[in-house]
Amino acid sequence: MMKTSTKIMMLITTIMSTLLVLSSENWFSMWMGLEINMLSFIPLMEEEKNMMSSESKMIYFIIQSMASMMFLFMITANPLIMINENMINYMPMSIITMSMSMKMGMAPMHLWFINIMKKLKWNNCMMLMTWQSIAPMYVLSNTNNNILMINILAICSALIGAIGGINQTSTKKIMAYSSVNHLGWIATCITYDNETWMKYLIIYSMMILILTEMLKKKSINFINQMNTNMKTKTEKMNIIIMMLSLGGLPPFLGFLPKWLVIQSLMNNNCKITIMILMMTSMITLFYYMRMITPIIMMNNYINKWNIKSSNMKTMYMMNFMINMMLPMTMIISMT
Repeated sequence: MMKTSTKIMMLITTIMSTLLVLSSENWFSMWMGLEINMLSFIPLMEEEKNMMSSESKMIYFIIQSMASMMFLFMITANPLIMINENMINYMPMSIITMSMSMKMGMAPMHLWFINIMKKLKWNNCMMLMTWQSIAPMYVLSNTNNNILMINILAICSALIGAIGGINQTSTKKIMAYSSVNHLGWIATCITYDNETWMKYLIIYSMMILILTEMLKKKSINFINQMNTNMKTKTEKMNIIIMMLSLGGLPPFLGFLPKWLVIQSLMNNNCKITIMILMMTSMITLFYYMRMITPIIMMNNYINKWNIKSSNMKTMYMMNFMINMMLPMTMIISMT
């Protein structure tokens, strides 16, 4: 096991490297920030000395370095990119877009992401789905002259993320496919509205943080553990709310970012893209419903001495309040 001091240092470096990318003025320092981010996240993947941990670190390193090489090659091969991004032609920008989507795990370059997710602990899964997407997404938002390319990748991610999760039984794999689907939603609005993707990512990260914490505490790694590991009615209600919110069902908070994306796309007359995204969202909602159906439909009896006093009451209350924020906001704004 890694020392706590080392882990804290690596966590700080991961955060600082993302901030370096966000505050960069040229492409080279963005590349440097992405490299530091990769090298500081790999030690965080270390949990215990086993084959799966080593394999996931190796896969992550190879994929990220390949994407970084593509990115660096395009920067060095085209000196004009340093002066102004609009002075560069279409092909290098497309390769940069491909390299960033590879870094995030967007479809069709998503298989490494699914493979790593099933081998990691919940804390690392949470970081991989949320924080590790910020820097590549920001770089992607600066490649604005290839709207078609980003739209194709986004639609592809939304479709594969929705269809891929249907036949899965592992909760980690389902969350990974769900993340690919959400990346599709986020990438769609990059080309039209630079603020919406940030709002989407913040709300999505908040939901994933709460959900992964719940699944980690209850040791839920497969769908059939949902009903047996959730003891009290409060726990069941919270996981149901969380799943429906992540699927984007109104009146929960998860509907708000999708609403913003749809609004942004409607303003730019992208009706076909909206239809595809909405249909894929329905499919994701189907496999979330499949996860929570046993909780709703089945009744399980547990001896009282097996129910431990839950120390997660504060988190459950916070989860309920956060998810009910949307209707409250709407009522206040309408009055």
